[in-house]
Amino acid sequence: MKTTENTLRVHSIESFGTHDGPGIRMVIFLQGCKLKCAYCHNPDTIDTHGGQDHTIESLVMRAVNMKSYFGEFGGVTVSGGEPLLQSKELIHFFQRLKEEGIHTNVDTNGRLLNHFVEELLDKYTDLVMLDIKHMREEGYQMITGMKNKETTFNFAKHREASGKPMWLRYVLIPGITNKPELLHEMGTYFKDYKTIEKIEIQPYHTLGVHKWENLGWDYQLKDARENTEAEINDAVEILEQYFKEVKVN
Repeated sequence: MKTTENTLRVHSIESFGTHDGPGIRMVIFLQGCKLKCAYCHNPDTIDTHGGQDHTIESLVMRAVNMKSYFGEFGGVTVSGGEPLLQSKELIHFFQRLKEEGIHTNVDTNGRLLNHFVEELLDKYTDLVMLDIKHMREEGYQMITGMKNKETTFNFAKHREASGKPMWLRYVLIPGITNKPELLHEMGTYFKDYKTIEKIEIQPYHTLGVHKWENLGWDYQLKDARENTEAEINDAVEILEQYFKEVKVN
């Protein structure tokens, strides 16, 4: 991935996002990810050589032009792909956004925690949305194709120590991640975190399957079905025992 300090490698931009953080948001989907999650609905963001370069100043000006729509709670969210692959460049971007009084949010899988990421999180990131793939190593590997789920939990510990807000996100897949014992494990693990404002459940869907097919990739969850309303309600009931707010996206 070739970027400079003054550019970001962008897959796409959504001008009026309502599901990627508080309020109305400009959502920038950055290109590149080291994971290949079995349910990824944006697999075209994975390739680190894709996307297009956008200058940071052009993105800042686009956000500034949207400030009247952001209102009190909105702002800019960087998602992906995995945005923290470009953490060095994001430091400059978020610095500029904060100078313009714009709320900043990172939607991440928590795989990276180097000194660039720490500076970005600790100094310039108002909110982190952390994607919890699975509570157990074997499940994490099955979903992501990578080892060591602990990187995500180390990331969460760092954010908690900073005292700054965090939301959790969790994809609910029947027979894989919606098992009651896993939901209780997650709740038990995070119940004492002070920075977690809410957890967002994202029911499994197949809307991205055609993108896998267009890329010539084999979709790994062909046999997975969508959640029933009862399964979603059961998950909410469990998680409400541990978290201040449980939202279904």
